[in-house]
Amino acid sequence: MRLLKLIPEDTNIGFVSLRFWAFGITGLLTLLAVGTVWLQGLNLGVDFVGGLMIEAQFPEAPQIERVRANVDRLGFGNSAPSQSGNIVSIRVPAPESSDPQAAANESTAIQNSLRAEFPGITITRNDSVSGKVSNELIRRGILAVLLAVFGIAVFSWLRYEWQFGISTFVAVMHDVLMTLGFFAITRMEFDLTTVAAILTIIGYSINDKIVVDDRIRENMRKYRKMDMGPLIDLSVNEVLPRTVMTSITVLLALGALLIFGGHVLRGFSAAMMLGIVIGTYSSIYVSASMLITLGLRAEPPKAKGPGKRTGPQNEGYDGAQV
Repeated sequence: MRLLKLIPEDTNIGFVSLRFWAFGITGLLTLLAVGTVWLQGLNLGVDFVGGLMIEAQFPEAPQIERVRANVDRLGFGNSAPSQSGNIVSIRVPAPESSDPQAAANESTAIQNSLRAEFPGITITRNDSVSGKVSNELIRRGILAVLLAVFGIAVFSWLRYEWQFGISTFVAVMHDVLMTLGFFAITRMEFDLTTVAAILTIIGYSINDKIVVDDRIRENMRKYRKMDMGPLIDLSVNEVLPRTVMTSITVLLALGALLIFGGHVLRGFSAAMMLGIVIGTYSSIYVSASMLITLGLRAEPPKAKGPGKRTGPQNEGYDGAQV
């Protein structure tokens, strides 16, 4: 049976020739993402801001203002309901009282009020997080992401050369910032599940980048007299079928989670799908192409005794133009 090939083996795309366009688009999108996060902020979940989170599934899509008025009249503070179809997530501030039972009482009162005005609803989520715990989660979440990015950059630096470490750091930070910008624009809830998705995206991105970097490093030793532009194009084209096939299979699985996983997994699935696309793009157009800008050069051939050939490494390239 003939194997399915989405990318032909003789693909010959000049990625390096487009690097300046890619750098410009990447820089513009990154600035847009950072500016959106800075000005508009993230729709932080209860995990990070503290308070009560109640998620209710209605028989049919309700009027969001009616739900807000129903909760606000209880006097627990201004509610912040968000709607996705017939599912409404209601967030209210944490109770001022230090009594652990106060949060439970508020939650019970809100649920009873909703059931009285909207018969047939189902409470699908009920969370309560204190402000102290939420601040600790914010610090730990940021620390986890930063340590992951710096650790990956140091590994690439030690495993290859310093240019690989810098390009990997820039590419992974680009993936993280673009994901944050997506959540700031869409106003999807940003909680600990999303942090887990970002860490997973970092892991996937570095896996993709290591594959590309390994092939570049291998070809640098094999074709030592080849210019870096054609060498990087050759390396990326060689691993392109594997990269595209891996990305598509992962996207198919995430698409199933997004459609059938329910509201709880929607943020995780959306973040992962965006991260896969951005990570694949950055490993080709950001990380690999930046190596030329950073001055990476192939290793010079080792000197040998008189009368001896310098080895097949200068003859291995078949002359294909990239």
